[in-house]
Amino acid sequence: MKIRYFGHSAFMLTNGAGLRVLIDPFLDDNPLSPVKSDEIDAEYIIATHAHADHLGDSLKIAKRCDATIIGVAELAWYVESKGCKAHAMQIGGAYSFPFGRVKLTPALHGSQTPEGQYAGLAAGVLLWVDGMCIYHAGDTGLFYDMKLIGEMNEVDCFIVPIGDNFTMGIEDALKAVEFVNPKKVLPMHYNTWPVIGADPEEFARKVNAMGRVCLTLKPGDELQI
Repeated sequence: MKIRYFGHSAFMLTNGAGLRVLIDPFLDDNPLSPVKSDEIDAEYIIATHAHADHLGDSLKIAKRCDATIIGVAELAWYVESKGCKAHAMQIGGAYSFPFGRVKLTPALHGSQTPEGQYAGLAAGVLLWVDGMCIYHAGDTGLFYDMKLIGEMNEVDCFIVPIGDNFTMGIEDALKAVEFVNPKKVLPMHYNTWPVIGADPEEFARKVNAMGRVCLTLKPGDELQI
């Protein structure tokens, strides 16, 4: 499985069969993204919540590619009203898709559409793809049930926000890594704007000092897991 980073919280997963899954594809207005939405194809899109920097270009990509958008029910109903295919879920629920299995987790954050419409609860997501478990925490503060997520799931790669202000910062993210106990860690949601400025190398040094592996990806980088 391959993971490609586009900056902020946007990632693409590609499984061994070539199926492409986007997570929070904020590309066109993302100052860090090396690509625009019309340069990316996908069969599935996972939206952790409806804020413009996460739902991002999901509608454009879904319509062009006939992709299915996966999210909490209220967000799924919203994108369906915009003419997109959607699969509605809720936190704690799981479902097996052709690319792998998805389970939504809690995230401490808000969620409303760009028009100001309520879009359900914000979420994180666990993905099992090609025998690997990826935990994309979404936009969230630290919460103790992350420890339970780590106890119940052998997480191969934990994708965690570090930018502070809207999400957890570096120190809380380190505690989240302790709770989840993953094999690898990828930081996200930092340096898109000054208000979420953070040093990913400082975070990586501290994670590595904990005896875990932290990899920092530049926007556009791809990692084979």
